[in-house]
Amino acid sequence: MFEVTSDPLDPPRVVEAVRRNDAGAVALFYGTVREQNLGRPVWYLEYDAYPEMAVKVMREIAAEVRAQWPVSEIACQHRTGRLEIGEASLLVAVSSPHRREAFEACHAYVDRLKERVPIWKKEVFEGGDEWIEGERHA
Repeated sequence: MFEVTSDPLDPPRVVEAVRRNDAGAVALFYGTVREQNLGRPVWYLEYDAYPEMAVKVMREIAAEVRAQWPVSEIACQHRTGRLEIGEASLLVAVSSPHRREAFEACHAYVDRLKERVPIWKKEVFEGGDEWIEGERHA
C-alpha cells in the first residue's frame, strides 16, 4: 500500500496493510504538523506532489529497504493539501519478524522518502511562507 492523498490519513488501515503472522513487530512512523520550525511559529503547511511519480519512488524505496532488512511488508501514506497543526502528514508502517529490524527499516524508509519522493512542503508563518526542502525540516 503506497498512497498520496488529500484525504486524512488512516493509521489503522496502514498498520493492517503490513500486519502478517510471520511478523512479530510493526513499527509505525506517524509524522504530524508541528507548531514551530526554524525558530518561528508555523500557522499551517501545504503539501503538493507529483502523485504518480511519488508512488513509483515510494515502491522503489520499499524494494531497497527490503533488500537491506528482513521486512515482511511496508506501507506508506502521504497527505497533500493544507494541513493544520497536529494533523498527520505522513504514515510509514513496516512489519518484520523482530522489532530492531522493523524500527531500523522504518527509519531508513522515512529518511529516503524525504530525500527522494517528489512531494513538496510549503510552510506558512506570520509574515510569509517558504518552500521547505530536505533535512532542514526533518
